[in-house]
Amino acid sequence: MGRRSREAGATENSELPEAESAGRRPRSVPKLLGLTLFGALLPGSGLIAGGRRRIGVFILTVTLGLIGLGVYIGLTRREEVLAAAVVPSRLLMTSVAIGTLGFLWIVVIVASHRSLRPATGGAGGRAAGALLVGVLCFAIAVPAAIGVQSVLAQRELVQDVFVAQGESKSATRPSVVNTQDPWEDKQRLNLLLLGGDDGPNRPGVRTDTVIVASIDTKTGNTALISMPRQLTFMPFPKDSPLHEIYPNGFGKEGLSLEGRLEWMLTAMYQNIPAAHPGILGPSDNEGADVLKQSVGEAIGLRLDYYLQVNLKGFAQLVDALGGITVNVNERVAMGGVSSSHIPPDRWIEPGPKQHLNGLHALWFARGRYGADDDQRQIRQRCAIKGIVDAADPQTLMTKYKAIAKAGQQLLRTDIPQELLPALVQLALRVKSGTVSNVNLDVTKLRLKYLHPDYDALRDTVEKALEQPTPAATTAPTTPAIPKSTKPARKPTTTAPPAPTQDLEDACAYHPDGDQPN
Repeated sequence: MGRRSREAGATENSELPEAESAGRRPRSVPKLLGLTLFGALLPGSGLIAGGRRRIGVFILTVTLGLIGLGVYIGLTRREEVLAAAVVPSRLLMTSVAIGTLGFLWIVVIVASHRSLRPATGGAGGRAAGALLVGVLCFAIAVPAAIGVQSVLAQRELVQDVFVAQGESKSATRPSVVNTQDPWEDKQRLNLLLLGGDDGPNRPGVRTDTVIVASIDTKTGNTALISMPRQLTFMPFPKDSPLHEIYPNGFGKEGLSLEGRLEWMLTAMYQNIPAAHPGILGPSDNEGADVLKQSVGEAIGLRLDYYLQVNLKGFAQLVDALGGITVNVNERVAMGGVSSSHIPPDRWIEPGPKQHLNGLHALWFARGRYGADDDQRQIRQRCAIKGIVDAADPQTLMTKYKAIAKAGQQLLRTDIPQELLPALVQLALRVKSGTVSNVNLDVTKLRLKYLHPDYDALRDTVEKALEQPTPAATTAPTTPAIPKSTKPARKPTTTAPPAPTQDLEDACAYHPDGDQPN
């Protein structure tokens, strides 16, 4: 009798759920789901709770180590991470790492739930557990896929826009790049920013926007110098082949206003390479090389690199960002031809904090009817500021693939890939520094007349760069920039130091329509 009882008890025990036979109560469905969720949030903990302690401790240790490493890098190595974000090989490795970690995370979630779930659980509990695991896996897979796509899009953007030093042709950029410390012997980096007006049904490219950004490589303080597009007789350095052809600058005497349009700054990008192809040497962008030489000579600075914005891609970039927000201080025409007295069909009306889509932002930056060059230049700089403000981390994370695609259509430059890590670190200094405008007195410098006073313009720019910035008056004064290798010339006009204007003030809303001086 006793023997039969013991055999019956053994049979009953063998049919009990695994958790109960081990001396534990069966887990309720809410507890099972809670442990599965906790195991997903902290990989390894679910395996430990499910009895698979050895592998669970190992995965948990790796998880905590990765979290600690991420916090350490985020707090102390942020610049290095951002610099690595422009190196194609590291971007490829990053995409592989994101995909691998996402896959392993999903495997751990599934394994944790299987170890926690009782073998004889009810159908309802099994269905709830399967649903939770599916949701958790989806929540991991989607961000991982977006991350991989964004990293690969960034890699494609870097490779398409920024060509390696030995793989592109430029007649004007520095021939050697010190990748270890490019700013060791360079106090200022001078970039030429070009905006082309190419578009549908418009032949050729005219650079209506020509801005020089002179960046202090130590502080990041940046001075913006906007060149009026109607400048005539633009000079060339004496050692340039173009100086032999145009010893008195690019222009002709006795032309009508309509004829002079083809000899102004805005037409140089297209007309000089067309008339003298290859004159500066092998180049992937002859128009930009021409402007780098001529604009640099006009203001007395050696321009290192150019960054050209194609307005056909400008609207696409703004739409990819979800639009930009700007203050509109005056009516901005959307179309119209001033010279033919053809009024525009639509206007962008004045108002603070207006959210513009790509089309309206493009017209905000380039609208010309009833506006002078100074007004357009301010609006263009404010549009650039609006793009920078719109590119917040959340937007970049969720829309980066579209942003990168627009960037490929938007940008053209001779900045080599090798310089990008150092430029990223310099950009962080620029963000924490001040950005100011060098205000040019167009009347005293005769910039709107047939023969601008370029000697006085050089003197004005030099004195402006010698001044401490408005927000950093205690900083050391920046030494004067050498005008070039040519002999110094006495200015024909005594130019007072050019005042600077903070970009925040220039782009603020002014209800009376007046821009600050």
